[in-house]
Amino acid sequence: SDEKGRPPMSSIISVKNLSKTYKGGFQALKNVSLEVEEGEILALLGPNGAGKTTMISVICGIVTPTGGSVVVDGHDIGTGYRHTRSAIGLVPQELTTDTFETVWHTVNYTRGLFGKPADPAHIEKVLKSLSLWDKKDNQLRMLSGGMKRRVMIAKALAHEPQVLFLDEPSAGVDVELRKDMWNLVETLRSTGVTIILTTHYIEEAEAIADRIAVIRRGKLLLVEDKGDLMSKLGRKTLLIHLSKSVKSLPETLAKHGLELSEDG
Repeated sequence: SDEKGRPPMSSIISVKNLSKTYKGGFQALKNVSLEVEEGEILALLGPNGAGKTTMISVICGIVTPTGGSVVVDGHDIGTGYRHTRSAIGLVPQELTTDTFETVWHTVNYTRGLFGKPADPAHIEKVLKSLSLWDKKDNQLRMLSGGMKRRVMIAKALAHEPQVLFLDEPSAGVDVELRKDMWNLVETLRSTGVTIILTTHYIEEAEAIADRIAVIRRGKLLLVEDKGDLMSKLGRKTLLIHLSKSVKSLPETLAKHGLELSEDG
């Protein structure tokens, strides 16, 4: 167990020395290693172009890595592709939906793609949790952007994955959907689903994640408990360089808890 006395968690995703260099020589990922614990909510935080989407795409088997290994639920993403892909649900940034299908049909169809037997009760539960139940017979082309995003989430949950990836979930999303999404994430976590979201909003990471991984220019800079990271970000240090050294702090400044360096 760790220093807080908790039992060791088991990793549902284990990323080791992952690299990805695209044809033109652009290095999207540089030697990234990360353990994701079962049942946690992890935020991958970083600016656009930091490598967040590439990392998700590699884990989901959409992009082939240049080096390193990824294990999902005990299976390698290369040799155990069928298992790892069906353990994962992905909500991509882009809305890609077959416009003439109905909501009900497209979500059921996605479940079938993963070889899962039909389960209308599960699909109903998913659609209700996303406020889509009254839209189940609508064609996708009739829906608003926010509703289409909900359908993408429903499709990702259709085959009951153990891991859910949300790639930039708040990009262009109305406040109502954001609230529904956070509630859904909490509900899913309570059923044991592991959730990884990418974002460039620190507020989003703070609102929802247990741990935050910061990625920049393809490198993982840190992975920390949200509480620890937030308390660090909340502390500011001001260094004042004096033109002449002093022996002691002036009384007016002493009460502010300042420290004098050794050379005054």
